[in-house]
Amino acid sequence: MNGRKVKKVGVVVSDKMDKTIVVKVERQFKHPLYKKIVRRHKKFKAHDEKNECRIGDTVQIQESRPLSKDKRWVLSKIIERRK
Repeated sequence: MNGRKVKKVGVVVSDKMDKTIVVKVERQFKHPLYKKIVRRHKKFKAHDEKNECRIGDTVQIQESRPLSKDKRWVLSKIIERRK
């Protein structure tokens, strides 16, 4: 790769683990044959050093080195708190 770290924006769906959050990232694309807008999502485990995120927060995560078996992302910033 060229040294750039990938960033994604998503919503926190779980904060039950210590220093780890689960972020759901949703994407939209047009179906190649039927031309309908399709929504797909994927969940990423991210490192949250200070345990500051709560369920429903919109956050930005950034790619990093492997931190555990499933964790390859780090919390970059909290964009919006849940009301």
